[in-house]
Amino acid sequence: MKDQWITIKAVSLINNCPECYSTDGLELTLKQEFIDTKFSKSITQNISTQMHCTTCNTEIYPERWTEDIERIYDYQMKAFEPKQSSKKMKPLFWVLLGSAAITIAILVAFITTYKLA
Repeated sequence: MKDQWITIKAVSLINNCPECYSTDGLELTLKQEFIDTKFSKSITQNISTQMHCTTCNTEIYPERWTEDIERIYDYQMKAFEPKQSSKKMKPLFWVLLGSAAITIAILVAFITTYKLA
């Protein structure tokens, strides 16, 4: 099972970076969890956010956010629409399901034929 995070939205912010005070490097990235297994692929409602300053190349954690950054973050979270949850079965699942159904059908036919004889 592989958990991956798909970037759904990346927003450049005009706020001052709490580390270098630059106004043109702050970026907010919103990601959604994607799970890939042998039998299925699915998109969950789990959301991850990450703030990064491209000027000073620093990860900005929520403890360092100013009121302005928090306000912009709240606005972006309200405006953000994640992809709808979904689950898609892979061909291996359908092959195994079909094989199991055929095996059960053969067993039922064999048992009913054997009882009648």
